[in-house]
Amino acid sequence: MKGKILVVEDDPSILRGLQLNLTMEGYMVRSAMDGEAGLALARSEHPDLLLVDVMLPKLDGLSLIKTLRADDPDVPILILSAKGQEVDKVAGLDLGADDYVVKPFSLKELLARIAAALRRGRGSHVAKATSRFGAAEVDLTARQLSVGGKLVPLTAREFDLLAFFVAHPGRVYSRDQLMQAVWGARYTGTARTVDNFVGRLRAHIGDDAEKPRHLETVRGFGYRFTP
Repeated sequence: MKGKILVVEDDPSILRGLQLNLTMEGYMVRSAMDGEAGLALARSEHPDLLLVDVMLPKLDGLSLIKTLRADDPDVPILILSAKGQEVDKVAGLDLGADDYVVKPFSLKELLARIAAALRRGRGSHVAKATSRFGAAEVDLTARQLSVGGKLVPLTAREFDLLAFFVAHPGRVYSRDQLMQAVWGARYTGTARTVDNFVGRLRAHIGDDAEKPRHLETVRGFGYRFTP
């Protein structure tokens, strides 16, 4: 079993389709058709990921996310909605959603986004809140990098990539895997984007670009973080 997914969706046909396809993909599926029932199930079932529609009866999806985030800051949440306006996306992401999928969506895209969210979800929180390596200290809670006791400013995406590496020490990831995990399934950049970000992170943490100690290049494949 790949994990437990809670689907909160009030459209019966969409809900049935998601239940069927997610089950066929190997996920355990729980479901609710209104926000209040969804919140109660999230609290009792402790799912590995939630798919939440925005327009729900009793408790709308954005309110559900806001309430749930106070209970559980770590569980990955994907918003499902026919509302494609930028303001709705921003509102959902600001409340703590991990991704936003606009209806109608392809099953292939949704499955890719679920897999990416699960990869960077609870597993990343197994790491300590503060990780130290070399002269660097990474505070995952405050989203701060310090080197030699001095704060080093990072962009949000630079920190996301660094946090992913810190949470998965010793494992080798291809550029495509890093793009999926950090940038998301819909990102249209190239592998060179990952190379550029790794180069900037090396400069930030004082890693020798020619002989890096921490962000190592695995020739022909990708990168590995070694504390």
